[in-house]
Amino acid sequence: MKNKFEINLRTKTIFMLVFCTLFLLAIIVAGSFINESHYGSNFSQKNLPPSLEHLFGTDWLGRDMFYRSLKGMTTSIWIGLIASLVSSVLAVVLGTLAATAGKKVDSAILWLVDLFQGKPHLIFLMFISILVGKGVKGILIGVAITHWTGLTRIVRAEILALKTNQYILQARKLGQSPLRIAVRHIQPHILPQFFVGLVLLFPHAILHEASLTFLGFGIPLEQPAIGVILSESMRYITLGMWWLAVFPGLLLLSVVMLFDSIGGNLKKIIDPKTGQE
Repeated sequence: MKNKFEINLRTKTIFMLVFCTLFLLAIIVAGSFINESHYGSNFSQKNLPPSLEHLFGTDWLGRDMFYRSLKGMTTSIWIGLIASLVSSVLAVVLGTLAATAGKKVDSAILWLVDLFQGKPHLIFLMFISILVGKGVKGILIGVAITHWTGLTRIVRAEILALKTNQYILQARKLGQSPLRIAVRHIQPHILPQFFVGLVLLFPHAILHEASLTFLGFGIPLEQPAIGVILSESMRYITLGMWWLAVFPGLLLLSVVMLFDSIGGNLKKIIDPKTGQE
């Protein structure tokens, strides 16, 4: 006999999803209200270790690392959101075309997928960032046009499986147009894959933004960003200022893991095998 207070997988997943979403929204909202006055230079407060007054300590210019890290994380989240959205939309469009536009188009899109997946990922991102002028624009374009391949294959496979279903075959016999079939019968099945793919792209987008910025191919040094903070901190770790890298790194790791958790939980909810457990 089941305990009446036992929580099933779906309820646990929804609770986890709500918690992760609220936590990330709190970071975004808090970061949006932080301005330069909160993390500006103050030479009387430089090189201070973590304390109640400065939770993440201060750097060699006296800048509060807590506010600077939150502001940088907010920037990374927005870049990840935009890049992941563009990449996911591109994946759905190309996956749909591959499954419905004939063998030649399918072969061409699969060739593109193999081409993009066969390149060293980070080097490819660096090349694109340099090509379009680095900065935020370089990161957005680089991440957006290199992260669509996996979701494209998933969407293509899903549509190919749907095309053989009886209700779609009957819709064709009844004279419904391909557009009407796509909107009424195929899109409802693709949307869950789109949202899960979008969320799961977030961690990759954020990590690649931080990596490119860390290597000097991303956000300019004068702007607060996690990659900039981690890159600058490398010069001061040997001097004992460990907090400059540890706390921003933990913040980046926690946000990436939360996004990954949200994507995994969404995948559980829409999966017929686990969604009702």
